Amino acid sequence: MKVVLVSPRNPLNIGAAARAMSNFGFSELRLVNPYKVAFREARSAVGAAPVMAAAKEFSCVADAVADCTLVAGTTTGAHREMPQELIPLDAGVKRLRNHKGEVALLFGSEKFGLSNDDMSHCHWLMSIPSRGEHRSMNLGQAVAICLYEMTRTARKLVPVISPKHASSEQVEVLHQRLDDILGRSGYYDHTGVLGSERRLRALLKRMNLSARDAAVWLGIYRQILWKLKQN
Repeated sequence: MKVVLVSPRNPLNIGAAARAMSNFGFSELRLVNPYKVAFREARSAVGAAPVMAAAKEFSCVADAVADCTLVAGTTTGAHREMPQELIPLDAGVKRLRNHKGEVALLFGSEKFGLSNDDMSHCHWLMSIPSRGEHRSMNLGQAVAICLYEMTRTARKLVPVISPKHASSEQVEVLHQRLDDILGRSGYYDHTGVLGSERRLRALLKRMNLSARDAAVWLGIYRQILWKLKQN
């Protein structure tokens, strides 16, 4: 499983997340636009030097999860438009463990959490049970709780099997093609473009397409675009 930190601001939180990953047996840390001040030397990453050294940086969420067939996000559920399903942590973790493919778990920045656009890359969202008057949680602690829940009832981590589901990269290509079709057909003339694009991506995620079905739909969209361009 890939742990993806989106726009983390505090190097100590990045280190704490890496330490939690090492504690519970996870090694693939990915960071989207992290704060650049010496995050790889964060002192809180005690015993997690290999995780920090191997951490990969990305400029956007789409690239960070491109090879994953299942993407879940974490959120308090407050002040966000959420077309995706929001489920409790224990139920979400069960789904993650049962998935036969590459999995990514997204955590938002300490200040803003995951944005609406970040969440549109997720198949569903999970919330950590916490007091209603104080839902916000430290990033490192949130990572630790989620990873503990992942391993709490499992004797070993689920082995990675060659994915049969469509990857996030394939779904994103489908989104771009369909977005182009809708623009050329005049669909966006009667609706808000930005919100519609997010809802479209979330719709494609909920379809949970197989890699083969994604290829078929891509061929269909390609033919439609070719016809539209002829007119």
